Amino acid sequence: MRNRGGERDMMPSTESRRTMNRGFRLAVLFAFGVFLHMQGLSREQGLARAADLTVRVRGDLPIRALGAVRRWDQDGNPTREVDAKAKIDSPVFDAVAERKAEDVWLLRDLEPGRYDLILFGEGRVRIDGFDFAPVLEFDPFFRGDSRVDEDARAWVEEDIRASRHYENKVEPLYFGGDDKTIRVLVMLIRDLPTSYEGDFPGAATIRHEIWQYSWAYGGWKKERRTRVLDRCILHRDELRQWTWLWDPSLGGIEIGKEAVALDYRLPDVRTRSLKGLYPY
Repeated sequence: MRNRGGERDMMPSTESRRTMNRGFRLAVLFAFGVFLHMQGLSREQGLARAADLTVRVRGDLPIRALGAVRRWDQDGNPTREVDAKAKIDSPVFDAVAERKAEDVWLLRDLEPGRYDLILFGEGRVRIDGFDFAPVLEFDPFFRGDSRVDEDARAWVEEDIRASRHYENKVEPLYFGGDDKTIRVLVMLIRDLPTSYEGDFPGAATIRHEIWQYSWAYGGWKKERRTRVLDRCILHRDELRQWTWLWDPSLGGIEIGKEAVALDYRLPDVRTRSLKGLYPY
């Protein structure tokens, strides 16, 4: 359409306006539909985050506290940074259990994920659950009680013990994996003088890591990358009084939409059936 001066009229035609209005209404309806869909997803996710975990703990050791920690996400990446100066007796829990009976503990409303339990006994006793998180990208989890070939296990253990480390006590605790991958839960202690001495005389450190050996070109090769579970600093005299053990049956507990129940029997600490730190 042109005006009297011969110039084109910039106002849209009636048909164009109708088309634009129709498109606008469709866009609004689409956006409203997306909003309702997201609201539904949010409600479903909220329902999925209501799973409880009940733990029955049997045994002679009195339990004073129990909690759950989600160390890894679904891809095996850490869910939080490791505190280099953490305390053995105060880990960061994702959930703390309520005691419902003498031997029954309840963890409420856990988000979906993979959890390890940590329990504290009377005195200086701590027991952690674990499984073998991926060290390299796209690798699977391995259960903490998975088995590896005995000859391969012996070779890896000897390689760890023969290697030089900053820590003066390096102890391979558990081995797991398959015919191409061996992962090791390793305890590393430095109870000789450290760089912390100036600020903390008598300081000692302890940490736990997952190491990986991969089969390549006819032999086992240690990967440079590791997964760190924890780091703690305390006086060496206190460290030597602690019992800090690891039990695969308390690790890798999958929480989804349904409630989960776990029956756990405490080991007799005197038999030293679990691997870890004992007083020395």
